[in-house]
Amino acid sequence: MPSDVSPSELQEHADASGVPPAVAPVTGDDEISLLDLLIVIAARKRIVLSVTATFAIIAIIIALVLPPRYIATVTLLPPQQGSSMSAALASQLGNLGGMAALAGGSLGIKNPNDMYVAMFRSRTVEDAMVQHFGLMQEYRAKYLSVARKAFEQHASVDGSGKDGLIRISVEDRDPRHAADIANGYVDQFRLQSQHLAITEASQRRLFFEQQLEQAKDNLANAEEAMKQTEQKTGVIQLDSQARALIESAASLRAQAAAKEVQIQGMRTYATGENSQVVQAQQELDSMRAQLARLGGSEDSASGGIIVPKGQVPEAGLEYVRKLRDVKYNETIFEILARQFEVAKLDEAKQGALIQVVDPAVVPDRKSSPKRALIVLVSTVAGFLLGILLALMAKALENVQNEPEGQERLAKLKATLFSKASAGIQPLER
Repeated sequence: MPSDVSPSELQEHADASGVPPAVAPVTGDDEISLLDLLIVIAARKRIVLSVTATFAIIAIIIALVLPPRYIATVTLLPPQQGSSMSAALASQLGNLGGMAALAGGSLGIKNPNDMYVAMFRSRTVEDAMVQHFGLMQEYRAKYLSVARKAFEQHASVDGSGKDGLIRISVEDRDPRHAADIANGYVDQFRLQSQHLAITEASQRRLFFEQQLEQAKDNLANAEEAMKQTEQKTGVIQLDSQARALIESAASLRAQAAAKEVQIQGMRTYATGENSQVVQAQQELDSMRAQLARLGGSEDSASGGIIVPKGQVPEAGLEYVRKLRDVKYNETIFEILARQFEVAKLDEAKQGALIQVVDPAVVPDRKSSPKRALIVLVSTVAGFLLGILLALMAKALENVQNEPEGQERLAKLKATLFSKASAGIQPLER
């Protein structure tokens, strides 16, 4: 309607159309005030109230039908990557004390909780939980993978807190069952992780255990070769001076081999540029040089402890070599046995991999559903939808009252029905 129309003409137009002036249709540049919208909503308050009431009743029914759910939480303390007991026992290992002190340090993990959270969420632990608690039947899952996904939706593992603790939360309809699953989660993790070397002490214990088994086999082979040599040559004893020299050479050779083991162990958690690794390598080179001087590498008879073959019987020479191998392997075995015992003590000191700070208890309050929130949100949504429907009804009424609007509606219906009929094609035989 043009803006230069007088109020009297507007009143006459409203009387002729039968529409109140406040709700008369506006076109062109006329502005719709908030009062006009409120009048439209008030005129169709039945639509607004009916839609709002319908949504509220449906929300109340849904809130009452939904079963209550409970969350049980267990709080865990992961192993701390602290100092090792090896430093306290370093004096028992002689030259290998540096290795024990270095190996007992932290492995440099930025956030150890991330590793334990990933292990809790591993397929092995989750499958064990599904099978132990019969969750396939509870979740009505046909396949183990489907039950595992459902379990992941009901259980959460959080280790990102600043306090360094890990919290496991399990949601279930039965509060007691939720607490049992949360506590059983920890038990299944312990069972599945027993064969894993997780902590620094466990890794060292596994490493020295493998080295000790190898040294034990080498010692048994050397003793067997010594026995065969004694049976073959008949030589069963050397003089004390030769024995002392042989034992010194064997001890030095064993220390060199142990130093190699030390460097190998250091390189599992340190780079080659580490100062302690460099120092250990220099000590190994020095031991090898001393062993070369004692091993008789020179041509002269005074150059080593083993007399040239032309000056001693062949039997004595063979006996010396076998005895040296036995002493060498005995020393290696003793050193590795000490290291293995130290690693076992460190592992025992750390105790269980996971310590329970707060076990899960039966929750006394439900976590969901939030019935009041469901009803409130649904009621507001119904109220807004009712207002939208009221405004749409008013707009449709305005269009129907105008000749041009009626023509557009007729054209829209004709277009829709014509396209719908054109889209249905008879089947060709």
